[in-house]
Amino acid sequence: MNQNAYDASIPVLTEVVTDPGAVAEPATPAPEPVAERLERRATERWTGEEWSVLERRVTERVLQQLQGRVDFVLEQRVRDAMADAMQRTLETFTADLRDGLNEALGDIVGQAVSQEIAHLQTLGR
Repeated sequence: MNQNAYDASIPVLTEVVTDPGAVAEPATPAPEPVAERLERRATERWTGEEWSVLERRVTERVLQQLQGRVDFVLEQRVRDAMADAMQRTLETFTADLRDGLNEALGDIVGQAVSQEIAHLQTLGR
């Protein structure tokens, strides 16, 4: 093989590697985010009254948002508490009703048996 052969499609080392002494161009700084730009401008230019207005508006919005959430959570907790209370009440009521019915049924059966015995005694005389 001929080692002196030159293939133009293969780049030479000086074409691939950049000059180590060359200084890279500084990257352009990223633009300042909108929120930071607005905040900086507000702190530089707003008066105390404007800050008070902003504070009042933000407070009102936060309270409105929280009120909706508080209402939802409160309603859910009341429902849960009511469901628990109703379940306990129903269980107690059912147990009391069962006991009352058992007692009443015992009394009715006892009276019916007594009457039947009395009737049979009168027939046997």
